[in-house]
Amino acid sequence: MPKRSSTAALRKAWNKGLRAVTGQVVRAATKVARDATKDAMPGLTKTPPHPSPGLGDWLSGLATARAGMRRFRLFRPIGLSAGERPPLIVMLHGCGQDPAGFARSTRMNRLAARERFLVLYPEQSRLANPQRCWNWFETESGRAQGEAALILAAIDQVCLLHGADRERVAVVGLSAGAGMAALLATLHPERFQAVAMHSGVPPGLASSATTALRAMRGNAGAAVVDGGTAWPPLLVIQGNKDRVVAASNAFEAVRQWALAAGAATVHDRRLQRGKRLPMTVVEFKRGRSVAATLVEIDGLGHAWSGGTAKEPFSDPAGPDATAMIWRFVAKRFATRE
Repeated sequence: MPKRSSTAALRKAWNKGLRAVTGQVVRAATKVARDATKDAMPGLTKTPPHPSPGLGDWLSGLATARAGMRRFRLFRPIGLSAGERPPLIVMLHGCGQDPAGFARSTRMNRLAARERFLVLYPEQSRLANPQRCWNWFETESGRAQGEAALILAAIDQVCLLHGADRERVAVVGLSAGAGMAALLATLHPERFQAVAMHSGVPPGLASSATTALRAMRGNAGAAVVDGGTAWPPLLVIQGNKDRVVAASNAFEAVRQWALAAGAATVHDRRLQRGKRLPMTVVEFKRGRSVAATLVEIDGLGHAWSGGTAKEPFSDPAGPDATAMIWRFVAKRFATRE
């Protein structure tokens, strides 16, 4: 009898331990599946909190192309009529950001509600990049071009389903998003009326992760550009205290655009608005047309100028980049009305 009791006790302990291990495995597998689902099947996940409550709708969507799929968010202001065809601004976030955080930092939705335009926020997947960086530099592998196609698919969906005006689309980006915005504008110039880069690297300086780091430090040299290329007008905003993306990249970006457009006239001025950080504005013109504008901000690091306090990569001390971008873009939209 004692021997049977001992055997039964061992069996009971074994089964208990097996259930515990099995439970751990199941929980771990469930977590992995849930995390993968958030990126691979975004339509099944909960919409994050509205970054601009009371100003409009914060809609979710999913874009698909040969490179896979990406989720996106769309801000649609209150009061747009069914037949209205509002302009569209595409906002590409930087590394470590997501659409809601980028919207809070830039306050672009507040401006959109006032000026009556749509704002599209494509979202990079952690499966594509663990830091949520757009892979603007992966041109050799074709990954950059694939992500560009996904962003275009999101734009097409918004134009089709939400009435955005295809003739009035601009693309804006911060850091890695700026690199992708510039790449989009050079690959598909007919799709955009303007492009704005904030603290990013222009095309042609990197083709892999290794060369991207060199380019970010300002050690990539210059890209070859053919004159006469019809790229949309460019606005570059760059802090001269940026320790992530060297300020030389901003000069390279406007050099590329000026050369492509055959712009020869340079006009520069020094500005300061109130107590905000001072800036130098340089315009590259061909005749009366502005091909590229460089805004260099004294004392600004790697952050959205004039952004919301306490948000990552956001500095409220700088001049309002969101307002500058809208003024730049609105002039181009006005010619298409």
